Amino acid sequence: MVQHVYERASQCARFTRLVIATDDGRIAEAARSFGAECQMTRPDHQSGTDRVAEVAAGFAGELVVNIQGDEPLIDFNAIEAVIVALETTPGAKMATLGKRITSPGEVENPNVVKVVKDLGGNAIYFSRYPIPYQRGGPAALYKHIGLYAYRRDFLLQYSSMPVGPLEKAECLEQLRALENGHRIAVAETAYDSLGVDTPEDLMEIRQWLEARMGTAAPLAGEGS
Repeated sequence: MVQHVYERASQCARFTRLVIATDDGRIAEAARSFGAECQMTRPDHQSGTDRVAEVAAGFAGELVVNIQGDEPLIDFNAIEAVIVALETTPGAKMATLGKRITSPGEVENPNVVKVVKDLGGNAIYFSRYPIPYQRGGPAALYKHIGLYAYRRDFLLQYSSMPVGPLEKAECLEQLRALENGHRIAVAETAYDSLGVDTPEDLMEIRQWLEARMGTAAPLAGEGS
């Protein structure tokens, strides 16, 4: 699983360093077996952002990208898009992606996080609820894709920011930035996240690979 993510992320030419961050020795052993740089982190982090911040504290890059370890089909073009969004949006401290929702089943699904943007393409709100409410006419709904780019100095402050009532209510850590008055740029993408959180997800991705490649590449585990 992690090797698929690592190899796809390696296709993005913008990276000067690619590190697998984990508190699990089994993941570290697997990462080193295929030649990846790996850093062990504290086991008490509340979120992936906190884990990435611990690693980012040890080097001086201006921008940091957080790629989930359970996204074996991650597209390097999506990574490029989130980096460009952060670089080109004045005042943005972090950036992420949004994909227009075309499947009715995703609208009501609380596991599909929705993002609402302002006219400048910045996030107004993230919710598990289907927003915006369409009373006055149809409006585009966007699915949030959990790929993030941060300005390093902002990322290092993130863990110490107050956790607000919206983050607690929705269980969405990106709301911490909005509740504390920081701007999040949202780049629109055609990339659709296919994360592996359950055995069913794993089977779906194996079938996807088999249909397109003629054989199912080895994938093990449910996520990291």
